[in-house]
Amino acid sequence: MAKNYYTESIPDVEQEMKTSLADGLTNEQAKQRLAEYGTNALAAKKKKSMLMRFLDQFKDFMIIVLIIAAILSGVVAKEWADAAIIMIVVILNAILGVFQEARSEAAIEALKEMATQNAHVRRGGAIVEIPSTDLVPGDLVLLEAGDVVPADLRLVKAHSLKIEESALTGESVPVEKSDETLQGKYVALGDRINMAYSNTNVTYGRGEGVVVHTGMNTEVGKIATMLNNADETDTPLKENLNQLSKTLTIMILAICVVVFVVGMFTKQGTEPTNKLMIDMFLVAVSLAVAAIPEGLPAIITIILALGTQTMAKHKAIVRKLPAIETLGATDIICSDKTGTLTQNRMTVEKIYYRGEIHSADDEIYEDNPALFAMVLANDTKIENGGDLLGDPTETSLIQYAFDQNIDVDQMLEKYKRIQEVPFDSERKLMSTVNKDGDQYFVAVKGAPDELLKRVTSVAINGEVTPISEQQRKDILQTNQDMAKEALRVLGLAYKQIDKPYDDPSTNNVEQDLIFAGLVGMIDPERPEAKAAVAEAHSAGIRTIMITGDHQVTAQAIAERLGILEPGQDKRVLTGAQLDELSDDYFVKHVGDYSVYARVSPEHKVRIVKAWQANGKIVAMTGDGVNDAPSLKQADIGIGMGITGTEVSKGASDMILADDNFATIVKAVKQGRKVFSNIQKAILYLMSCNVGEVLTVFMMTMLGWDILTPVQLLWINLVTDTLPAIALGVEPVEDGIMKRKPRGRKSNFFSGGVASSIIYQGILEGILVLGAYQLGLHVGPHVGNAALQHGDALTMAFLTLGLIQLFHAINSKYIHESIFRKHTFSNKWFNWAILIAAVIMAAVELPFMTGFFDVTELDAAQWCVVLGAGLCMIVIVEIVKFFQRREQR
Repeated sequence: MAKNYYTESIPDVEQEMKTSLADGLTNEQAKQRLAEYGTNALAAKKKKSMLMRFLDQFKDFMIIVLIIAAILSGVVAKEWADAAIIMIVVILNAILGVFQEARSEAAIEALKEMATQNAHVRRGGAIVEIPSTDLVPGDLVLLEAGDVVPADLRLVKAHSLKIEESALTGESVPVEKSDETLQGKYVALGDRINMAYSNTNVTYGRGEGVVVHTGMNTEVGKIATMLNNADETDTPLKENLNQLSKTLTIMILAICVVVFVVGMFTKQGTEPTNKLMIDMFLVAVSLAVAAIPEGLPAIITIILALGTQTMAKHKAIVRKLPAIETLGATDIICSDKTGTLTQNRMTVEKIYYRGEIHSADDEIYEDNPALFAMVLANDTKIENGGDLLGDPTETSLIQYAFDQNIDVDQMLEKYKRIQEVPFDSERKLMSTVNKDGDQYFVAVKGAPDELLKRVTSVAINGEVTPISEQQRKDILQTNQDMAKEALRVLGLAYKQIDKPYDDPSTNNVEQDLIFAGLVGMIDPERPEAKAAVAEAHSAGIRTIMITGDHQVTAQAIAERLGILEPGQDKRVLTGAQLDELSDDYFVKHVGDYSVYARVSPEHKVRIVKAWQANGKIVAMTGDGVNDAPSLKQADIGIGMGITGTEVSKGASDMILADDNFATIVKAVKQGRKVFSNIQKAILYLMSCNVGEVLTVFMMTMLGWDILTPVQLLWINLVTDTLPAIALGVEPVEDGIMKRKPRGRKSNFFSGGVASSIIYQGILEGILVLGAYQLGLHVGPHVGNAALQHGDALTMAFLTLGLIQLFHAINSKYIHESIFRKHTFSNKWFNWAILIAAVIMAAVELPFMTGFFDVTELDAAQWCVVLGAGLCMIVIVEIVKFFQRREQR
């Protein structure tokens, strides 16, 4: 079990790490420890070779079936063109799979890139600069503003030290650090003020710390370990395809065996046994090849690829194709607060002066002492005419002045700083002495309770009077009220003096102050986030907020966003409280909580797993290093493109280019559209295949002439490609975001698709068989047995091909009527049907009839063929009508 160095005193740490706080380690000690502990770097998984990655793609059950079909089609049926098409699809899928892999390796590489800075250490009494990879436990590291912390340190000195840890904890405000020993068995990561963690940023002050952990033992190293060990979660799309392929294969093989056996018996004696066996085997193989939708993986890939283009237009970059469909099935969105639901920048929201609270939008006069204190007691650097550099709290004060149209540069130039008392974490104040004509203006800001201890007067309406006890109570109550709203509150004070201080210390400068006001800041929610949360809720998707911030802040932001109703504090769980819950209890009660505060990376993974254990499909958004394991564990990880670290992007399935939570809702809409369109394509393909199988099966059972292998494969080639792809680009159906999530247990056959496939396939087969029977009694060759059967078989062939194109129109809506305004708004679909119909009918051209073994039909026979297609539409529409009526 790892030691909690934050609970150990500095002398104990010095003794335990066998180092010297005065001189650091000797070079010999450092060399020995480097050999013992290894470099301060992150280990990654052993990489697979490109060949192994490629071969892994062929372990999929559907791919194996397709390879067998290709072999049978080429070697046995001699249909080399069809075999080539199948193998091209298989190889294309394998190549795509190779390129989609290795996202965890990319995440680890990004982590390693973050850990290659140099570090200033004290070795042998001298300060030297070394690569951070050479750091060892016991090294004494020196920190100052602008540094990246190179390893996990127990701080032994901290002078106004602030470290920004949002990438690790999710908290947007830099943490004030101290060297004091902490009490308690467990202290949350964000509250360990005497620790500095690898890959966090020093924003203010300076300090020194003893290295206690390096490499994979650091907090960021633990994240790398979780990334290495995280389970790969099968997407719902992959699970559905696996289930579909197994069901199809078993069904088709069984039917082929029956067709072969029945054909052998019914046609016994019509031709030599050996020839009959070969002929029936070829029919069975052709039927298998025709029945297996070998283009389905490619069609799904194309539908998903087209979805990615649409997503990119909406600022969502998909790294892995199935991510679109998975997002459409999402039940839960676990969202990080900082930078995702909020703007990741402190903003002034309320100001209290002259006894009243004012909104940041209210006009403030330039001579207001509170405004002077905000601008003058401030270390923000203004560059390029408006770029603000510095502590986020201080930059928010300058930004407020800009928003109030205050000429800050002119103010700073007029009231030049001549003395200062820097911020100190013990007294929690900062003061400056500024030239003010013949006098000097003292500006002070800091913690309100500490500030009030040094206040003797108060300014109201330009009049300075001694402060009363009631006024003190009112100020403290206002401070408390603002804090309950999750505002970070600073007190503002001032005074005017006749000359600079001989000794500008806190005892002189920060005494006998005049209270000017309070200013409340917050990392505000994104303007569009509340509407996005509401829309997700209307779509049956629950938003869960997970943050490293404090409980009060988390609850306030959640209430403002509509994730929590006011007063639902019991639905906010801290990381420490979560640690006290058993896994079994938490899995059962995870639905009780909507907000998590002060959590660690391990907690985030645990939350995702708990929802997944309840059968929910979970999306996780995040931008920090700490989010990477949960991004990978989730069914779909959504990284932030602007504020996100390379680690979080590498662990994500999808990246939001605009960091906009509302973009997720648009992605959900697209995901639902993609799934709906894939269902339409499957309904179309599978019902057509059922029709083909049933037609050949019944022809065999009845002893009729059977469609030849080349005819079956031609129908498949014409009808399985363009119309199915065109169905994949159907526009979004009305009301798609009013439906509840379909959930993990749903599949492509859910929602009545399975029953529709069966009855529509049977209907298709009946109509084709009917066309065959009519062909025996319609046309110029009635009475001529040979030509008459040729006409009937030709009519069955053309009906089977063209009826599928009519049925493609039915498939545009699974349950809704096609007789609506926008049915033919998809121009790609219209062209696909037209082109496929022309190609299908081209077999009637004089120079093609011999190749396909068909006869030329007359007008009456064509009326039967086209009439069967129209019957397909009419009958399906009638069934849909009664289905809708029953549902209502």
